[in-house]
Amino acid sequence: MSILPTLLAAASTSGGGGHAVDPAKPFDALFAHVIPHATGMELFGLPIWNIQIFQALSVFLIFVCFAGVARAVRNGTGGKRAKIAAGFVDYIVEDMVAPNIHERKHARALAPLFLSFFFFVLFMNMFGLVPFGATATASVYVPAAMAGMTFLVMLLGGMIVQGPIKFWVNLLPHGLPAWLIPLMFIVELIGLCVKPFALMVRLTANMVGGHLVLLSFMGLMFFFGYGSPGTGWVVAPASVGMSVFIMIIEGFVALLQAYIFTLLSIIFVGASLHPDH
Repeated sequence: MSILPTLLAAASTSGGGGHAVDPAKPFDALFAHVIPHATGMELFGLPIWNIQIFQALSVFLIFVCFAGVARAVRNGTGGKRAKIAAGFVDYIVEDMVAPNIHERKHARALAPLFLSFFFFVLFMNMFGLVPFGATATASVYVPAAMAGMTFLVMLLGGMIVQGPIKFWVNLLPHGLPAWLIPLMFIVELIGLCVKPFALMVRLTANMVGGHLVLLSFMGLMFFFGYGSPGTGWVVAPASVGMSVFIMIIEGFVALLQAYIFTLLSIIFVGASLHPDH
């Protein structure tokens, strides 16, 4: 089981905490994958974390994948890449944004934001499945920042479209007795704040949970192999087989979570802009 010392050494030097990993606990090394850590590099005197690298790579990949796509669609030209990218864009705009934002001008204005959400989350999720990669969306700070952007658009967009006073008035159901208004306002305000919190928790929990399951199956051969390499080799085929199966599911989950995060963001913003719907 020569890979075990390598994993332990990598975890002990990259975990960011500066403490050694107990060789009797191989799962410590494996689970270091889901913990953000400093890379040792700096930019403008600030440390660079591993998830920041994959965030930047995700943005770069968006520009690479969509370079020239708009021109190719307008001209009716372009290769397979342009057609696939245009198909994704058309689906998100026409089947996700337009039905939930309701007014066409608002849908067109907000479409770039939701497109950015979808592909940014998708590429960050996918980078967590490649060797030496890291899932930025498994760090609560990344989904929290994106959920915060959704919350900001909900508030500012709602106040711009409805008016700064009417937006807050429309939070309450019409026809309430006067004595119930203060209590219902607090309840509705909590409900408004819970929406971005749910976005954050849903994305973070799903990405962390998937990786923990994958790494747990992978770690079984190291767990049983500690002190008895022969047992580790016996368990290895089942451990690897289950890991591959979960890896395939994780590829689907990466796409699904990008879709869910984007769709819920669209629904929440749409409800803030047009409460009558």
